[in-house]
Amino acid sequence: MRHNGRVPRTLAVANQKGGVAKTTTVATLGAALAELGQRVLLVDLDPQACLTFSVGVDPEDLDKSIHQVLLGGVKARDVLVSYDDAPDLLPATIELATAEVQLARESGPEAALRTALRSLRTSYDWIIVDCPPTLGLLTVNALSAASDVLIPLQCETLAHRGVGQLLDTVHDVRRLTNPGLNVLGVLPTLYDGRTTHARAVLETIADTYSLNVLEPAIPKSIRFAEAPAVGETVLTTAPTSPGATAYRTLANTLL
Repeated sequence: MRHNGRVPRTLAVANQKGGVAKTTTVATLGAALAELGQRVLLVDLDPQACLTFSVGVDPEDLDKSIHQVLLGGVKARDVLVSYDDAPDLLPATIELATAEVQLARESGPEAALRTALRSLRTSYDWIIVDCPPTLGLLTVNALSAASDVLIPLQCETLAHRGVGQLLDTVHDVRRLTNPGLNVLGVLPTLYDGRTTHARAVLETIADTYSLNVLEPAIPKSIRFAEAPAVGETVLTTAPTSPGATAYRTLANTLL
C-alpha cells in the first residue's frame, strides 16, 4: 500500500466537551484501519496523555514527546513510537499543558503541528489526531493540519451545545489557515439506541448544524473501558463485541 508521496488523510478528532469517547475513537478507528492494511499514525495532542497511556506507553517514562516537537527542538521521528502490527504513535506528556502559552509567543503558532508532521507524511495513509477537550491553540493546530474533522458526540440533551462553537472554530481555521478542511460529520458515541431520547438528540444535531451523522453509532459498552488498561483496543480484547464491529464498519466506510 505504498502511496508514492500521496497525501495521507489527516483526521482531527475534536470536541471540546470531555467524556465523549474521543480517545477511544482515535485508538480503535486507528487500529481498525491498520487491520485493513493502512499505515496509520496516531497523534496525542491532549496533555492528559490518555491516548498515549491507552496504547501501552507510560507518559511518565518519556523524556521527549510531541511537546518538544511542536516547539521545534526535536524532530517528530525522534519521539515516534513504532509498532509492527498496530498504529504508530506520537506520544504526549503533561508538559503539553504549557505548550499553548509557549507556542503563542512564536510566529504562526497555529502551524506548528502541520510543520512537525511534514517529514512523516509519505510514511502513512492516515494520521489521526486526538485533540484536547478545549478549543485552544492545540485544537487549532490539529484543525490546521487536518484534511478532515470528525466530531464524536454523546447523544444527550446538553452534549451538542458545544458543537456550534467547534464549528465556529472550524470556520475560522478555514478562513485563516486551512481552506480545504472538511467536516466529515458527527459520530454518535456511548449510544443507547433503545432510548427514543438518544435518537431524537441525533436528529436535532443533524438538522441544527446540517452535519452528516456517521454510521454506525458506537454503542455504549464497558468493553471500551477495559481495553486501555492492557494497552489494547476492543478489536483485540473483545473482537466480536458490538463496539469492535461498529469501529470496523466505520473504518471500512471511511476507506
